Amino acid sequence: MSCLTKLGVLSGRGAEGGRTWSVPTIAFALTSIYRARYIRSMESAFTVLAEPSRRAILTLLASGERSVGDLESALNLSQPSVSKHLRVLRDAGFVEATIDAQRRVYRIRPEPLQEVDAWMAPFRRYWSARVDALERHLDRIATPTRTKRQSRKQR
Repeated sequence: MSCLTKLGVLSGRGAEGGRTWSVPTIAFALTSIYRARYIRSMESAFTVLAEPSRRAILTLLASGERSVGDLESALNLSQPSVSKHLRVLRDAGFVEATIDAQRRVYRIRPEPLQEVDAWMAPFRRYWSARVDALERHLDRIATPTRTKRQSRKQR
């Protein structure tokens, strides 16, 4: 039995006794397969980004290429720990490494982050208004207001 038969894509009998394709069912089956794979890749991307040390590594790499030793000293982590996190980031496609003499230099690959950004785009409307309101509030409290003493001194 083929995987298309298991998915319910093949249905009915043709004129020669063979199976016929149901086009809407095929489209739905293929779309759901794609959607499931896409959702799994997003879940794994968020799983990788959930680790604070990995986010810190990506933040440091955002400013430019760095070696394992540079990351180790900046993060105050052990070399095996930094290497483990870099391996996870590399396997997920977030970073890539080049070999420079006896050290590996890491840099960010923007494509996975662009995919995460594109996935989050529909949800921005939920927090953008609140972030704008917070910005207005902070601007309002940052402007100096006159106190009663300042007003009396000016008289």
